[in-house]
Amino acid sequence: MDLPQSRSREFDPLNTRVPATKIEVTCVFSFLHASFLASTPPLSLPVVVLYLQAVGTKEWREFGRTEVIDNTRNPDFVRKFVLDFFFEEKQNLRFDVYNVDSRSCNISKHDFLGQTFCTLGEIIGSTGGRLERTLSGIPGKKCGVIILTAEELSNCRDIATMQLCANKLDKKDFFGKSDPFLVFYRSNEDGTFTICHKTEVIKNTLNPVWQSFTIPVRALCNGDYDRTVKVDVYDWDRDGSHDFIGEFTTSYRELSRGQNQFNVYEVRHNMEMACYFIPPSSYKDLPTSLHYMSPYQMNAYAMALKAVGEIIQDYDSDKLFPAYGFGAKLPPDGKISHAFPLNGDNDNPNCVGIEGVLETYFQSLRAVQLYGPTNFAPVINKVANCAAEITDGSQYFVLLMITDGVISDMVQTKEAVVNAASLPLSIIIVGVGPAEFDAMEELDGDEVRVSSRGRLAERDIVQFVPFRDYIDRSGNQVLSMARLAKDVLAEIPDQLLSFMKSRGIEPRPALSSSPLPQLHRHI
Repeated sequence: MDLPQSRSREFDPLNTRVPATKIEVTCVFSFLHASFLASTPPLSLPVVVLYLQAVGTKEWREFGRTEVIDNTRNPDFVRKFVLDFFFEEKQNLRFDVYNVDSRSCNISKHDFLGQTFCTLGEIIGSTGGRLERTLSGIPGKKCGVIILTAEELSNCRDIATMQLCANKLDKKDFFGKSDPFLVFYRSNEDGTFTICHKTEVIKNTLNPVWQSFTIPVRALCNGDYDRTVKVDVYDWDRDGSHDFIGEFTTSYRELSRGQNQFNVYEVRHNMEMACYFIPPSSYKDLPTSLHYMSPYQMNAYAMALKAVGEIIQDYDSDKLFPAYGFGAKLPPDGKISHAFPLNGDNDNPNCVGIEGVLETYFQSLRAVQLYGPTNFAPVINKVANCAAEITDGSQYFVLLMITDGVISDMVQTKEAVVNAASLPLSIIIVGVGPAEFDAMEELDGDEVRVSSRGRLAERDIVQFVPFRDYIDRSGNQVLSMARLAKDVLAEIPDQLLSFMKSRGIEPRPALSSSPLPQLHRHI
């Protein structure tokens, strides 16, 4: 059972912070059994809530929650907290532990089990990045111990998809067979292991086949392909006292060598585990991918392209649209690029009409390997350079960016937006997928104008919308696309006029051609 997540972030309007380091914090909680025998139910459902303290107001704001783990007094949580670490700041953290006893989203409705305070620097600076703290907050009670570990995250954006099965598992249940599940751990530098994934439970079988799952390589091994990955096999018990069946060790590199075939691991008692590893380049072919090419309907990227493009192309005279991609390894040498022409032609990246853009997009998906990090600044700067060459009002540029919300170069992107705000350019950002879009909201200058190094953007040129807000509940794609196009294009006329007025450019006579927006496509 999961509780709804809530998250708050602090905004730095003057952009005075140095680029942050991403830190992953893991929680392990242990009850002190002697002191909890009378006050804690024998079967507990613990959850940890992380709060961050605002620098100015000193207000505690909830950042996130772990998952709820059923029936255990010593949980090892899978869900991590990913925090921006600023060496020059004191970042105060508070960890509250609760026992969940209802489905209420209000955390105060659940049983409080204790809390501890520390700074992010304390966790990072502890030996091995491991900080153990005694919980307090209940007078006269020993509340248990929480162990916090921290590790700097790599920039690896690889995705691993795999499926596992087993043969001849031990029979652990007296009246049945076994109810097996798997727990994945990544190794740490101090020889300990951190949990990173759990599979579902397969009931009453000695030869289970688990569902395929997708996991970021960063979570599996933090981008170190040779780091040990340990997999434990357990027989599930309702009371939480799961029976250990066996284990094996591997690595991401070893797993990836078995692409399109099974890797077989000997565990013990003649038991075998087989792992089928799906290559990262095939991730876009999975139905869970936002780029999945279904024969029955368009994916979110294609819908956003078609919705906006079919309207705005009417204002372009030659119907030739440069289309760029970012975050991919390009053939033949696998070089990573953040602003590559989808058609592979650096000298002529144009596509004919919106249908040409869509066709080139689908062809590009088959040719490149999606890859991180995700940098926005290169393609914004590329289009801005084109706009800078024609500032007499005869052309206006519109850049459409479609993203899943991940952005690795926020500082550089804000700098690019501020620089582009003085040019005949508007930027439309459509967020697809279920991710949090905090960074995209920051780029949209409706509430607070985008700034970089103390400079405010001359104009508000960015319009951001999350695509999920426009999906019709009945599944009508045409209606979804119409709603999306209406909102994302609503600000373009005013943005065009604001540029013309700022440069003193008067409308041409009625018989002359009007300024024609030049549309640039970016996937």
